[in-house]
Amino acid sequence: MKILLDECTPRVIKKRLPDRDIQTVQEMGWSGIKNGDLMAVAEEQFDVFITADKNLLYQQNFSNRRLSVLVLPSNQVPIIEALISDIDNALSTAQRGSIIEIPLPE
Repeated sequence: MKILLDECTPRVIKKRLPDRDIQTVQEMGWSGIKNGDLMAVAEEQFDVFITADKNLLYQQNFSNRRLSVLVLPSNQVPIIEALISDIDNALSTAQRGSIIEIPLPE
């Protein structure tokens, strides 16, 4: 499973999940590409897109996408670090075209 981290997503995910095949938008040279175009190029090479951009769900049509989207509740590193196991579990169950929203920890 190939995973792409959005520009707004903390890289701590990549560091804390070293066994996962994770690349960042920046590493791919895709910085600044708008969401619709980014989703189109991403789904050619990746299975999952991780973002903290909650507006993405309302801006894009996911009905015909092959890419699974994992939406984080925040882009703050301490919150993301507390959610690493939840993120890893969600990645294990992600299906192509699905949208998974990770809630804030209680």
